[in-house]
Amino acid sequence: MANFVEATSQRQFEDILAKAGPCLTVVHFQAAWAPQCEHMNEVMAELAKQHPHATFVRLEAEAVPEVSEKHEISSVPTFLFFKAGERVDSLDGAHAPELTKKVQRLAGSGSRAGAAAEDSGPAELEQRLKKLINAAPCMLFMKGSSQEPRCGFSRQIVGLLKSHNVQFSSFDILSDEEVRQGLKVFSNWPTFPQLYANGELVGGLDIVKELAESGELENTCPKAATPEHRLKSVINQSPVMLFMKGNKEEARCGFSRQILELMNGAGVDYDTFDILQDEEVRQGLKTYSNWPTYPQLYVKGELIGGLDIVKELKESGELVSVLKGES
Repeated sequence: MANFVEATSQRQFEDILAKAGPCLTVVHFQAAWAPQCEHMNEVMAELAKQHPHATFVRLEAEAVPEVSEKHEISSVPTFLFFKAGERVDSLDGAHAPELTKKVQRLAGSGSRAGAAAEDSGPAELEQRLKKLINAAPCMLFMKGSSQEPRCGFSRQIVGLLKSHNVQFSSFDILSDEEVRQGLKVFSNWPTFPQLYANGELVGGLDIVKELAESGELENTCPKAATPEHRLKSVINQSPVMLFMKGNKEEARCGFSRQILELMNGAGVDYDTFDILQDEEVRQGLKTYSNWPTYPQLYVKGELIGGLDIVKELKESGELVSVLKGES
């Protein structure tokens, strides 16, 4: 297949990008020992058939370290998307539906439909960034999670916040290239990590170090809310809240995927919360609601139940009225 190739050196990789020009190039950083990479190569092969003008590249991450290090590849599979030699998006992990969605969006961006999507993109992105920044009184945008930082700067800032007993939530910028690039422009702050308090940018690692040394860090960051108060606040962020693994765009487990299909079919607006991004909420909600599994659906602050309950409501014809808070 002419548009599904392998790059075995930095020179070959750069040549492939140069030849592709403005057309989409999708690069799969893989490892021979990882079975999920083999599966994703099958997905890539199918996408290559569907998008003959795009180029799909397999690259053994450990065999071409110059390229992997340049693009900060820390796990496999990782997918990077290029146009005119510039990186335009990324995807971590073996998520075939999300890979397909990104390829369809980026490969078609030359069409009028793609242009229309780009026209409305900035406003939608700004709204999304504001929502993420205000998801908790103290929000840290970092590489990795607070449990597993994936760069030295992120590791240092997490250590500082924890040593000063600052309660914070975090967002992994490696999981979402749109947020990663958008936040740099939105806050006019080009590097990560970035710390926000009450929706306002505090700064990066150097600023947090200065605040810690001056004794101002505890006063800059909001006082820690009780776990129960925080859970109530998150549950009531929207009239209809779905706590799941992943989000509206990308479910991370079969149960979450099924409940999304039911919710989307009901035609009622709802918001989601990714429990994989916040261990405190993930564990706390089980006790708070006395419901041990996910997904969990709430309407007007009250627990409705999980997938089985939502299925029953759908089958009985009651789902829409329950989501609207009518019954």
